[in-house]
Amino acid sequence: MNHGTNLHELIEVMRTLLGPRGCPWDKEQTFESLRPFVIEEAFEVVDAIDGGDPNALREELGDLLYQIVFQAEIARAKGLFGMDEIIDTIKEKMIRRHPWVFGDEEIGSESAEARWEEVKARERREAGTLSGVPLALPALLRATRVSEKAAAVGFDWSDAEGARRKIDEELREVDESETKEQLESEIGDLLFAVTSFARHRGIDPEAALRGTIDRFTRRFAVMERDVEAEGRSLKALDDAELDAAWEAAKSKLRATKNE
Repeated sequence: MNHGTNLHELIEVMRTLLGPRGCPWDKEQTFESLRPFVIEEAFEVVDAIDGGDPNALREELGDLLYQIVFQAEIARAKGLFGMDEIIDTIKEKMIRRHPWVFGDEEIGSESAEARWEEVKARERREAGTLSGVPLALPALLRATRVSEKAAAVGFDWSDAEGARRKIDEELREVDESETKEQLESEIGDLLFAVTSFARHRGIDPEAALRGTIDRFTRRFAVMERDVEAEGRSLKALDDAELDAAWEAAKSKLRATKNE
């Protein structure tokens, strides 16, 4: 099994595509034009992980790696940096941020995660604790990362109960909102509090919400199909009929172990 020794072959493929006799579309691309593809490929990696299919994961990781090589070659052509510099940068960063592995430091009673955040915070002290959270992250994931980084410097509840009480507080403020602007702000506060509670309980809120959306999608598809098989439409059903159809779809999925 190869262990990255064929990376240079992929780089050569990319250079050919960007070369004089290469692909016109590839040669037109820029960092900015490739941005949506990087995001898309990253999410397809997540989908493959969630699907539990190692073959799909291998393929999607390859697609993501291709995007990295693509941008590296654009940068090299501009005289900015290349794949070697990218690899050297991340290699040095990993060694620097694991002094308890590559150096003489001891973690002691600290967790490796807490020590990691401490090292990162020291590196980014001038920029601020929260400066390393990408603005382009999905909002729920960004909320989780922001709360994690704040917690790493002590700005956090001591336990999950504190975070849970904050949810109740934010719910009350949602109910008390008098304008649309206030309601939007308080709903945002509520969602942020939920991510903090999830973190305290060891739950990834992004993965939890993705799972809920997937379950909802499966149930809705079964409900819609069954209702239409009866010659009816969802729009024609009243609330009680919709509830009954929804529960029937859930029961059907559970019976087939697809829930």
